[in-house]
Amino acid sequence: MSDPTQRPGEQVLERSKPEAKEPALYKVVLHNDDYTTMEFVIRILEDVFLKQPAEAYRIMMQVHVEGRGLCGVYPYEIAETKVETVHELARAHGFPLRASTEPE
Repeated sequence: MSDPTQRPGEQVLERSKPEAKEPALYKVVLHNDDYTTMEFVIRILEDVFLKQPAEAYRIMMQVHVEGRGLCGVYPYEIAETKVETVHELARAHGFPLRASTEPE
């Protein structure tokens, strides 16, 4: 039943606030190969991932020694765009350099 002290038209309406969720993040990883030059990998890291020269060199050496190196963590769409950019630049310069995304 309704509350006898409440008059018609005096209902309290609450607005629900939509909860903003942080987007899922993905790692972008470069993979080692036997043909891509170290200089090209450094250039990719500086130009595509905006790394400083020292950081680009460190990641390049990680790729060279360990077989893979983390370039950054981004929302899915940005991570996929960066992977595609790496593949396009590598193809344009005749290198088989590969990159991939992994959920964080």
